[in-house]
Amino acid sequence: MSSVETLYAILTLVFIVAGLTMVGMAIRAYVQTSRRAMLHLSLGFSLAVAGAAATMISAFLNNFAGPRYLLLVNSGLTTFGYLFVMYSLVTYE
Repeated sequence: MSSVETLYAILTLVFIVAGLTMVGMAIRAYVQTSRRAMLHLSLGFSLAVAGAAATMISAFLNNFAGPRYLLLVNSGLTTFGYLFVMYSLVTYE
């Protein structure tokens, strides 16, 4: 594994841990406040984390072949995730 691949894996794992921490915080906020916006926030962060995780796993399993598909999955899940984050901010009362 090259140094670029190692750095990519480390940064993605840090992103996943940070994202899952935010998911946990949003779920805890939902339990405390019963605000549906917190569920949308947690779903948004979950989708962004899923995009990063799926891309990293697929990249290493396929030896980084098919980068267009990897980028499409990553962008798609991240975009929908951020749309949910935006929706949670707009609907928060």
